[in-house]
Amino acid sequence: MILIDGKAVAEQIKKEIAAEVESMVANGEKRPHLAAILVGHDGGSETYVASKVKACEVCGFRSSLIRYETDVTEDELLSKVRELNQDPEIDGFIVQLPLPKHISEQKVIETIDYRKDVDGFHPVNVGRMSIGLPCFISATPNGILELFRRYKIETQGKKCVVLGRSNIVGKPMAALMMQKAYPGDATVTVCHSRSHNLVQECREADIIIAALGQPNFVKADMVKEGAVVIDVGTTRVPDATKKSGFKLTGDVKFDEVAPKCSYITPVPGGVGPMTIVSLMRNTLLAGKKSIYK
Repeated sequence: MILIDGKAVAEQIKKEIAAEVESMVANGEKRPHLAAILVGHDGGSETYVASKVKACEVCGFRSSLIRYETDVTEDELLSKVRELNQDPEIDGFIVQLPLPKHISEQKVIETIDYRKDVDGFHPVNVGRMSIGLPCFISATPNGILELFRRYKIETQGKKCVVLGRSNIVGKPMAALMMQKAYPGDATVTVCHSRSHNLVQECREADIIIAALGQPNFVKADMVKEGAVVIDVGTTRVPDATKKSGFKLTGDVKFDEVAPKCSYITPVPGGVGPMTIVSLMRNTLLAGKKSIYK
């Protein structure tokens, strides 16, 4: 069993990005600038945004954090999004999800200029990704593809089961694993809460990508010997022994599943760091105008 060290891979990629940024600046090009909009004080969102700001520093980017309280109106938020769309100083920006119930997340996503949509959530980027055109690819699936590349994990012709059908992970992950490229060329099955034969599908899978948000859902009896298991889940589970009062728990019951795997990602330290570094790579592409001129 090989433990996939997403943290180590992410650190290496940040160094590669930082070197490229310094080369850009030395050639008189603008330093890439990422902005983030954060609404409210959700603990998970605060942690993610702080990690993104820190990653920007390591990569040599400029970063801006724009904060609003939870009572911000939808119109006010959309107005700020349009302002960032027009700001030539900002290469890419994100609106941290989830948003308060009175704000339409879809409306916000669609208002973002797709050329600055480094999260890869805009319908234009999603559509381009689904037919294999250059675009900003959603960060978590992109990070998983990079782990397959760096660990040289075979995907061609493999049976891949994606657990979950979210717009952020499940759907784009399935599309990317089907693409005519490496990593990809897999036979993909998407399972979800309405799937009748989910356990049997998992037992036959060479690769399982678990993105359900249900702690310890994938058990040893669902995984065949030698499978590759990628755990996207990060649920805060109460734990009195931790200073924070909780521990991050994945969708996979790690201790019992790991011995059966050829490769497996831990939680934390697997997919999470790769999600943030994929956002950094999209920001670099935005800064260089590599995808959209």
